[in-house]
Amino acid sequence: MKVKMKLLLLMPLFTLLLFTSCQDEVTEITEPNENETLVANSELTSLMLSTSKMDGSVDNIIDKASCLSVDLPVTVKVNGLEIKINSREDFRAIELIFNEFEGDEDTLDIIFPVTIVLADYTEVVIQNSDALGELIKDCKGENEEDDDIECIDFQYPISFSVFDKEFQIVDVANIESDRALHRFIKRVKNAEVVASLNFPVTMVLADETTIEVNNNIELGRTIKEVKDTCDEDDDNDYGDDDFTEERLDNLLKTCPWVVYEFERNQNNLNDSYRDYVMVFKEDNVVKVHARNEDILTGTWITRITDRGALIKLEFDTLVDFTLEWVVYDLEPGRIKFYENGGNKIILKKNCDIVIDVENQNKEIKGYLSNCLWRVKTLNISGSAKEEDYIGNTLHFFSDNSFSIDPSRLEYGSYTVFNEENKETILKITLDNQNTRTGLEIKWTVVSASSNEIIFKSGTNEMVLVNHCKKDNNDINYIINDGEWVITLYEDGTINKTDDYSNYIMDFLPTGRVSFLYDNRIQGAWFAYNEAELYFDFNAGTEEAPLGVLKHRWRIEYITQDRIELKDFNSNGLVERVLILEKTI
Repeated sequence: MKVKMKLLLLMPLFTLLLFTSCQDEVTEITEPNENETLVANSELTSLMLSTSKMDGSVDNIIDKASCLSVDLPVTVKVNGLEIKINSREDFRAIELIFNEFEGDEDTLDIIFPVTIVLADYTEVVIQNSDALGELIKDCKGENEEDDDIECIDFQYPISFSVFDKEFQIVDVANIESDRALHRFIKRVKNAEVVASLNFPVTMVLADETTIEVNNNIELGRTIKEVKDTCDEDDDNDYGDDDFTEERLDNLLKTCPWVVYEFERNQNNLNDSYRDYVMVFKEDNVVKVHARNEDILTGTWITRITDRGALIKLEFDTLVDFTLEWVVYDLEPGRIKFYENGGNKIILKKNCDIVIDVENQNKEIKGYLSNCLWRVKTLNISGSAKEEDYIGNTLHFFSDNSFSIDPSRLEYGSYTVFNEENKETILKITLDNQNTRTGLEIKWTVVSASSNEIIFKSGTNEMVLVNHCKKDNNDINYIINDGEWVITLYEDGTINKTDDYSNYIMDFLPTGRVSFLYDNRIQGAWFAYNEAELYFDFNAGTEEAPLGVLKHRWRIEYITQDRIELKDFNSNGLVERVLILEKTI
């Protein structure tokens, strides 16, 4: 299926200059040869004629014939539903109706009369299906080899110098379409005109790459070399959807793909996702580069089914992309995904986009060193370990040093780098003994933004959330101002307040907690906002009674003198209540 390129070129003017300056010169005339002038019965003119033929396969879903095309608009009945086809994009509507149900018998009837365009651009008006059938008899069958060339095209405009019988230039013929070229070459083959093609000429391949040729020999050689190198897609459906899984995978991995259109559940999301860049990598990893330079990582996998080729995208954060999509069309430089219910993605290939890996690493390091980070999720070998870091934040310094705050008794260094597969890696190395599990694993960055970074390492997962000190200043001011006592602690239905009657707590601005009853104990705390206000509290000991207070408490009520905290289980039920009041 051929895609026409309509890019304008500035053509050389030497032919016009030759016409005005050389008419009176005496020139020794020699017989024309194929290196200069097109010869009627030459191989080159035959190749040019086949390259410029009308490609009728684009509407095979209507007429089931690749050597002719139905002139639009046309009205058809698809499985009994009458629809009007105004443009090639409307062919997709027919395909969607055909694919709506599996195993049913699909029918399409053309409403006559219609105008048929033949391979040589002749137009014929026909009145019924019998007349159409007679024309189709002259066409090759579905995917049978035919004589039109669809893997290469001329980039228009091009021009020909036209000679008289004395080989003087008498005209310059400007050509701007396949139709005009085909008719001109037919005149050459019928010996109605003697002409030479003005070089250089740019040829466009099926994958939209271009080749510049400078003479007849190069032109003929180029057409012959590439004419059988693409899938002409002469099957009787819409779009190129008969590709193999291997071909699809290789195409996706060739270059970055830019989101051009995005629709989800019948909602137009172009404003949200247009110009996002998708990079499909080996090992079924896909990275999405957002407009704000965030990097989001997911997985992709393809398979071939009765519905055609499917691609399954999965992301932890990009829920709109997460779906198994039908790959319903491949065009040069473009690929389209869809799913029933008003879901569509159109991607355009852009090999000029260079993903700057070094800059990407600097960006992630910038995120890390800009603020403190709290451990929201830490799953190691199926076990949740984030509770080990309650009350603590991770501090990534710009000089690559690292500490666990507020105590900074656990410290070391970190690096952000790339491995051979170009995945961004975070590696933390602690210089002293760390009794907590998980940080020193080599973590792969799955997605990164200034607010949240997701890491994975095999089945292990870590999620860090930004915790800038400027957040929750009012809460911090209240907690830092004075000393606090526990006036209520309930564990389920049991009141254990008396266990804390001797403890007075001082919440320091550094994030530490000191206990005036026993100054050997040093705990940690911080407050944060995640839809609700939370208070991370770690008394710094596992021993009762202080050890049982280690939780991520939700702040239910707060004043200058009183803070009410609750701990909820996975079902949303209150398990513990803790009330702190400021001492007088």
